[in-house]
Amino acid sequence: MTPELIGGTWQRLPLPDADVHYAPAWLTRDEADALLQHLLDEIPWERHRLRLFGREVDAPRLSCWIGDPGATYVYSRSRFEPRPWTPSLLSLRERLELACEARFNSVLANLYRHGEDSMGWHSDDEPELGAQPVIASLSLGTERRFRFRRKVPRGTSAPPPVGLTLSHGSLLCMAGDTQRCYLHDLPKSAGIIGPRINLTFRLIHRA
Repeated sequence: MTPELIGGTWQRLPLPDADVHYAPAWLTRDEADALLQHLLDEIPWERHRLRLFGREVDAPRLSCWIGDPGATYVYSRSRFEPRPWTPSLLSLRERLELACEARFNSVLANLYRHGEDSMGWHSDDEPELGAQPVIASLSLGTERRFRFRRKVPRGTSAPPPVGLTLSHGSLLCMAGDTQRCYLHDLPKSAGIIGPRINLTFRLIHRA
């Protein structure tokens, strides 16, 4: 996939067997500032409960699952029914579908309130996303480090992670075999006090 970007330039990440493009200034600074504040007030943020190692824990971030009716998502053995689209997210969806040459019917909104909020290593490879999902990831607010790590057989040493700093208003588009071949995370970062919102648009294939 080589998506056409309107109003900017794609950078392709050097990840073998993956298809990842990054646009560091997909939104203008004014657009990103306004959208960040609007979403902080508009989205009904929740603390999701996740099942890890046989017990339920609070996710280290606030989240909200939003999408078309029936776009149910199962993550970490928890089932999430979508909340209705907000006007600003619907408008964003149309722009992202053009930018990433894909169709989306849902978005996971994550709010990282400070540097102690994080996301552990994982792949967006749930069955309802299909074999080669296109994930459009829009970042707003404080810059945070985002990393990719190659999947390797158990007992095999993995190469060092590849990271990049996701800027305010940036867009990351992951496609092809990215989710099959790589894990990604957003580690904790000491000293960061400002909020960050990440929106990952997806297509849920309904049963």
